[in-house]
Amino acid sequence: MGEYKSLKKQKFISEQYSLVPLRREDRYKIMKWRNEQIYHLRQAKPLTKQDQDTYFENVVVKLFDQEKPNQILFSFLEDNVCVGYGGLVHINWIDSHAEVSFIMDTSLEKKQFEKLWTVFLYLLEQVAFNVLKFHKLNTYAFDLRPHLYLVLENNLFIEEARLKEHCYFNGEFIDVLLHGKINEQLTLEKATTGDIELTFNWATNPIIRKYAFQQNEIQFDEHKAWFMKQLADENTIYFILRKNSMALGSIRINRDGQGIGLISYQIDPEFHGKKIGAKLLRMAIREIRIKHTDIERIVGYVIPENIASTKIFENLHFNCFEKRNDRLGFELNLKQ
Repeated sequence: MGEYKSLKKQKFISEQYSLVPLRREDRYKIMKWRNEQIYHLRQAKPLTKQDQDTYFENVVVKLFDQEKPNQILFSFLEDNVCVGYGGLVHINWIDSHAEVSFIMDTSLEKKQFEKLWTVFLYLLEQVAFNVLKFHKLNTYAFDLRPHLYLVLENNLFIEEARLKEHCYFNGEFIDVLLHGKINEQLTLEKATTGDIELTFNWATNPIIRKYAFQQNEIQFDEHKAWFMKQLADENTIYFILRKNSMALGSIRINRDGQGIGLISYQIDPEFHGKKIGAKLLRMAIREIRIKHTDIERIVGYVIPENIASTKIFENLHFNCFEKRNDRLGFELNLKQ
């Protein structure tokens, strides 16, 4: 239909998925999905084609030319086929926040609900946080889809409020849940040769060494050779977590070629106790879900004395599949 005057960038891409300014050609698909899913929408009655045409002509078209529209809507595409739509609604330009809105093809909900929600949020955050520099995103949801709240949690949204008996639905009052995510400017960046000294300092730090499986002393040349080998290994995914230019930690995923990704992570001791570990793992898991679909199961090991890491795995819904005196094994099945 056009380009948004409010956006410097119009198309946002990740693998085979993309967000593009809402396309008129998708309007009847969207109408169908909204009518099928009216139970969880703030929509009073089923839409007609005339309703949809009127909405696009009188509302959507005008959004493109506004400097600060109250909503910015996208068609969500998989290989250029529309599989969902949504965007930023109830935009507050003064306070720099907006509500997330998203609906997917109803037929895809059963098998791809988490995957499509995850990719959509990943791309929408590029719009909101990277381009528009918004401070916060929030969601508003009737308490009817508990599977949605786990997806939001896995994408670092936090439940901020539960409005008790806030809406009338099917003859009874139901709760509304509000989730929010602050733009913390956290990014996962691929490790480079410039990170050798940084990771060596972490690996040899006494606080980190305390919970390492290998307790022998590490020499710099030895670490450098190991690090370069990791970068060269096509089966290794190695990230540094940064906030602006500050490095907070690292995570490494080693693929075995049979669907398993073995993870190992470190947090700079300066940031221990600040919930960085859980955020790092959630961000890495999201990257795997979106960009490394060959990984079906994530596995991690910790020594039993490492209570902090054990709690992180448990809170992220990893299953403890192995208990030994010298180690605990945790796994997360991404295909469930």
